[in-house]
Amino acid sequence: MGALWYNLPVDMTAGRMTYKMTLKASYLGFLVQATVVNLTPVLFIPLREQFSLSFSQLGLLVLINFITQVTCDIAFSHAVDKHGYRVFLVSAHAAVVAGLGFFAASPLIFTNPYVGFVIGTITFSAGGGLLELLLSPTVDAIPSDSKSASMSLLHSFYAWGQAGVVIITTLLILFFGRNSWQYIMLVWAIPPALNMFLFSKVPFAPRVSEHEREGFLKHIANGFFIAAMIAIALGAASELVMSQWSSAFMEKAMMIPKAVGDISGMAVFAMMLGLGRLLHGKFGKRFNLYNLMIIGTIVAFLCYLIVAVSPSNVVSLAACGVCGIAVSLLWPGTLVLSSKKFPMAGTWLFAFLAAAGDIGASIGPWATGVITDIASQNNFIAAFGRTFGLERVQIGMRFSILVSAVFPLGALLCFLYMKRLSKTTKK
Repeated sequence: MGALWYNLPVDMTAGRMTYKMTLKASYLGFLVQATVVNLTPVLFIPLREQFSLSFSQLGLLVLINFITQVTCDIAFSHAVDKHGYRVFLVSAHAAVVAGLGFFAASPLIFTNPYVGFVIGTITFSAGGGLLELLLSPTVDAIPSDSKSASMSLLHSFYAWGQAGVVIITTLLILFFGRNSWQYIMLVWAIPPALNMFLFSKVPFAPRVSEHEREGFLKHIANGFFIAAMIAIALGAASELVMSQWSSAFMEKAMMIPKAVGDISGMAVFAMMLGLGRLLHGKFGKRFNLYNLMIIGTIVAFLCYLIVAVSPSNVVSLAACGVCGIAVSLLWPGTLVLSSKKFPMAGTWLFAFLAAAGDIGASIGPWATGVITDIASQNNFIAAFGRTFGLERVQIGMRFSILVSAVFPLGALLCFLYMKRLSKTTKK
């Protein structure tokens, strides 16, 4: 594991803290970010059964989560450059702890607990938005032999966190019952509480000084920046559609039991996503990042096609897992390429890219759900599905996954364009 630290300097300390500890805190921060995004959806059914919530109310919590994160991505970028990262990273973890605690205590505070669920979601999502904004530039600023490898390794911890949240929470509910969800939330508040202390102590590498920093307006019409914004949105959509819909697809379209679908779908996809980022963190500097991302989008496109049309459950499960590796570099890789292209940019660069990624991560799965409903109700598509022995829901979900293949295909075009611009700039 020593090679993973990329020979970081050990003389840059805050007390006895080094940049190695900053990296460890950042990795734990991405585990916290995964908790913010994935914990509530795992608890949807217990919450719905105990408080008679509608699916629309549950879906609104997800929408509130992403809207809050996008808002924080944009709103705090200037303040972060002005006041530094430490105060905002400590505050972000405090907000996650407070939000999870408030969410868990809502039935004790409100007659209508859903009000507390909304307030708690806004609170911990604000913390998650700050983490998304700050963790990548924090690691990007640390001296390293390979920025892309460092960023991939960092983002791999989101994938491990996602898999951990799904598996551990599912097991806790299984052993302690669905009414134990409040205690489960409090358990997940422990990591951000610990990391809040770490970020109050670790050192931060210096970033671009204020008088050297290039503003957003200078690059707003830059072709590379626009392509990067579109690419990270499409890359996020490619990742989140397969991640969030794989479980439902396997249960409804492939008729696999839900428990098996959750593990073989969401959890396996997350683990393969993390494996792809971990492998790039270990060996990535040997390869051209543009080429890896272009290959990844092609493989992801093929995986979407296979999942949508394959009659074999085994083949579809394998394609879902391979897709996790294929899309693993799309988000962190875009951050690295953009940071390299605009080295004098401030936190605004990561803020706008994170916001674009969040938009893609929310619109992609939402659009897939809408297409599923439309296709399921379309008589022509339903008749076509019956020729293959498929019910309306089955053909509707397969059709929506097929249409969603446009996301990695669009990302492929963006990366090809960005690579061409990069070569032109070098010349």
